[in-house]
Amino acid sequence: YSTEQRGRPNTPDYRLYFKNADGKYISPFHDIPLFAGSKEDKEIPAKRSKTTGSEVLFNMIVEVPRWTNAKMEIATEEPLNPIKHDIKKGKLRYVANIFPHKGYIWNYGALPQTWEDPNHMDNSTGCCGDNDPIDVCEIGSKIHSSGEIVQVKVLGVLALVDEGETDWKIIAISADDPEAQKIHGKYLHISDVRKHKPGYLEATVDWFQLYKVPDGKPENHFAFNGEFKNKDFAVEIIKSTHEHWKALLHKKTDGGTIKCTNVLVSGSPFCCSEEDARSIVQSAPAFTNGDSVSPEVDSWYFFPK
Repeated sequence: YSTEQRGRPNTPDYRLYFKNADGKYISPFHDIPLFAGSKEDKEIPAKRSKTTGSEVLFNMIVEVPRWTNAKMEIATEEPLNPIKHDIKKGKLRYVANIFPHKGYIWNYGALPQTWEDPNHMDNSTGCCGDNDPIDVCEIGSKIHSSGEIVQVKVLGVLALVDEGETDWKIIAISADDPEAQKIHGKYLHISDVRKHKPGYLEATVDWFQLYKVPDGKPENHFAFNGEFKNKDFAVEIIKSTHEHWKALLHKKTDGGTIKCTNVLVSGSPFCCSEEDARSIVQSAPAFTNGDSVSPEVDSWYFFPK
């Protein structure tokens, strides 16, 4: 996959559109397979899933590189769902630094072809979904770029309850990370992650609990008393959100303002032509050297009490 930038970074017009290996504009939300398929299998969804040992690998779309503050996200309400800079009350959003951390403490992104249905109440949390693809925190050693597609192995999941909505946070590691073969997440509370990445899971809970406090909001809460569930539990959650996405793409459920425009999903009534996809991208503001750019805000540090 490759990306094409429209507009300038750190401006409201910035968009990052996606292309596949054939050079076709696609939706990262809908057209990139959830499961990392073998190279020769281009069907959507792939009939075979790529594995490393006994692990099934998933494709992760990186939205926010580790240590950065800009809140970048898949634009679920725009055709072809490019990555954009989140805006709230007319201002670009940047997360504060939660002491002692700098920005996002993982490569942060989402799994394609998943959807946390806002009309579906989760039996585990008692809350409905947050209307987005399922989120991923990639804990490997490399800093990945926004728009990069990374094949990851799932290790576990944290059940964040964000303003009354279920907001699952998948914990994963890049399959080619040097420590990927040591960490499996199959044990209770993913203790092997704690063994090889001491303090990382505790920092993750602290970060999600506090990251909205500098904006004047209360601390977030978690299901299961903030305990991480293991890989098997996480995979079942992913499969459930994948089924909700399938219903969305085939008009079996109401997606509201979600844009389901896609190029490759077989049988979807939202499938568009290659020409239509190109027109969508070309209608976005172009990148020019004369555009003004707002500098990235290196947010103040928030010191928890």
